[in-house]
Amino acid sequence: MPDQLIRATAADDGIRAVGVITTRLTEEARQRHGLSYVATAALGRAMAAGLLLASGMKQPQSRVNLRFKGNGPLKGVLVDAGLDGTVRGYVTNPTVELPPNDRGKLDVGGAIGNDGFLYVVRDVGFGYPYSSTVELVSGEIGDDVAHYLAASEQTPSALSVGVFVDSQGVNAAGGLLIQVLPKAARDEALISLLESRFASLAGFTPLVKAGMTLPDIFENLLGDMGLNILPQNQLVQFSCHCSSDRVMGALKILGAVELQDMIEKDDGAEVTCEFCNEVYRIPRQGLEQLVDDLMAEKSG
Repeated sequence: MPDQLIRATAADDGIRAVGVITTRLTEEARQRHGLSYVATAALGRAMAAGLLLASGMKQPQSRVNLRFKGNGPLKGVLVDAGLDGTVRGYVTNPTVELPPNDRGKLDVGGAIGNDGFLYVVRDVGFGYPYSSTVELVSGEIGDDVAHYLAASEQTPSALSVGVFVDSQGVNAAGGLLIQVLPKAARDEALISLLESRFASLAGFTPLVKAGMTLPDIFENLLGDMGLNILPQNQLVQFSCHCSSDRVMGALKILGAVELQDMIEKDDGAEVTCEFCNEVYRIPRQGLEQLVDDLMAEKSG
């Protein structure tokens, strides 16, 4: 099944549902960053959550930034996702590994820690981005993002994100977001039914591994509630907008003195993008050109 995002509504547009498959992009992130099992699960869950949140934005260039910073050994997770279906991210300590938790699952909560904060920045495509901060609930990603939606956006939401990874790599990854919109927010029977059905899920990745598609999952949860699966299937992918030009622009900010020092000591520069781990090697001549440009700008 290709990495994709599907949207649906139910209960006369009182319920919004979004599902995303991120298996391939999570495997790409695992390989790019050399992630441990638990780091793969943490970053994969966060990338799925970022895509689910970004899916509800309006402007084509809209993006959401999630930063989980807890007291666990992973230290932090940062994800940047867009309405266009692109996502990128990294963890601070990619090689951290922990024993399974008491449920026999990868201990993402222990790796991130439950004492800390989730920082959310929404860039809606114009004006200043909106920023929110909430305390971590469990460090398990899904609980924390659902808590953010309830606390900061006052939207009752159920979120399930998961990653199944073994010695062969990532076999299944993605997530599901169900939100009760204002027109159905007072329907306590509907909310109770949704909570019961969502709680009965064994997790997201077991459903995918069992061969269920996103429409299948929607049908099981919302099929008797006037389910309407929207026809547009959106492809999603790991994508970073770093480039040689951006790297040169960042180096230029260092100034002529610092650049000259790099030329004399290192005979060039090597810059690694945190988001995608791409390495850019800038030769001596490139740095000398930057110094010449800076001196010309200063004299002009």
